[in-house]
Amino acid sequence: MVREDGKRNFALRSSNGEEESVFSGNTPRQAALKAARRLEPGSSGDEADRTELRLREKGTDKVHIYDGWAWEETAPDDKPDWMPNEITEANVSKKGIDHLDE
Repeated sequence: MVREDGKRNFALRSSNGEEESVFSGNTPRQAALKAARRLEPGSSGDEADRTELRLREKGTDKVHIYDGWAWEETAPDDKPDWMPNEITEANVSKKGIDHLDE
């Protein structure tokens, strides 16, 4: 279901089918990036553990499947005062789409 502002809601599904959290975004990738930032960060993007993220688009039977990973990085020099010195960066790679039979 698309909201007035164009954003859609995506529920993060665990391996047993429970939906733990909801992330919103204009695209499934945007929601997957938000979910990936909550993963345990590695020391760098190359060394971070890949985790499968399954996001069901609310109002449909589509499940978008991504590999996601996160890492710690030093904040830029021109960061605002409220930003911590270490920030979490994330990336995702799409694996495909499943359709629920429920």
